[in-house]
Amino acid sequence: MPNATDAAVEAVAEDAARLNAGAVESLPSGGLAAKLAAARAAGRPLRGKLGIDPTAPDIHLGHAVVLGKLREFQDAGHRVVLIIGDYTARVGDPSGRSSLRPMLSEQEIGANALTFQDQASRILDTDSERLEVRHNSEWLEMGMAELLKLVRTTTVAQLLEREDFAKRFSASEPISMLELMYPLLQGYDSVAVGADIELGGTDQKFNLLLGRDIQRAYDHEEQAIMTMPILVGVDGHQKMSKSLGNQIGVMDAPEEMYGKTLSIPDEAMADYYRLLLHREPPGRETSPRDAKRALARELVGWLHSPEQALAAESHFDRVFVDHRAPEQVDEALVQAREDGTVHLPEVIAQEFGLSRSQARRLIEQGAVSLDDAMLGPQEHDVAAERADGALLKVGKRRFRRLRAR
Repeated sequence: MPNATDAAVEAVAEDAARLNAGAVESLPSGGLAAKLAAARAAGRPLRGKLGIDPTAPDIHLGHAVVLGKLREFQDAGHRVVLIIGDYTARVGDPSGRSSLRPMLSEQEIGANALTFQDQASRILDTDSERLEVRHNSEWLEMGMAELLKLVRTTTVAQLLEREDFAKRFSASEPISMLELMYPLLQGYDSVAVGADIELGGTDQKFNLLLGRDIQRAYDHEEQAIMTMPILVGVDGHQKMSKSLGNQIGVMDAPEEMYGKTLSIPDEAMADYYRLLLHREPPGRETSPRDAKRALARELVGWLHSPEQALAAESHFDRVFVDHRAPEQVDEALVQAREDGTVHLPEVIAQEFGLSRSQARRLIEQGAVSLDDAMLGPQEHDVAAERADGALLKVGKRRFRRLRAR
């Protein structure tokens, strides 16, 4: 008959296997199980860390892969420390970059940071016993003596082992001192919050491992690390990224999220099922079309509600299958010019957050219509009488009912 010690060891091994499921790597080997055993013996939860730099205003489904794994840690009784990298965002993470990335202003970073906690709460448990939200400006606004102490923990040779740095160095491309500092600052985050385990995408492996070195230099117990797969964008090829325009945002409107999901290439669909819904896609008895519709409904149901998922599907069928206008269309009040015309590039830019040059290109490409009549390449101005009450359609998913005055 197994004794209590054997049962405890078996329980820890099962917990570790369950939490490691879906990860690309969990290092060092057996590290998570050892952390779980130590935490259980001490009667405390693990502290799992994730840092996200607010370099864009929205969290997308690529972030949701790691956030979903963090939620699994929370559901297992552990505490998540979500670090909003308002300080490291000033430096810019060089991971996966081939050149120096532009710096954001403090105002841009601050505005983006304001949205992050609310968006992450779509996925994470916000109970204060399970979630701790920190900004790394709390500890990275350090004095020179502390900064020099941090710099001493790492050599340039270590940093140049990074694949992206090594490639740029061998190609004589610039690497700024700020970029070299980034992994050190992220590693110090683990010291500041006492991380037991840190999660990130596979492109973060170097940074996560360096965090262990920095913790050791500060006489802290080294964290375990877990890397999660990278989700490709709706183009099916490149990493999901707002800068590439291939993202599905966790705050996208239900109909937008549903429509974008249906645009995913068939060959990428299985990854979306595995990484976001944690199960295999339907078998061959289900057509790719139906499997993708089911995926879209589940994603909208998860991040919004099942009712909104059904409404989004109905909207899609009405607009894109039946080629009818949506049941509800927002109105746009437009001002006629002195000559009695409405300048459509200005209206499109104002209503849909585009530049006027982008709006003009859409008209020239035949992607804009009024009451189902496609506008000609140079038809940028229309009579106010024609615009008033007309349905403006831009691309496939953007609609406004115009009211001219």
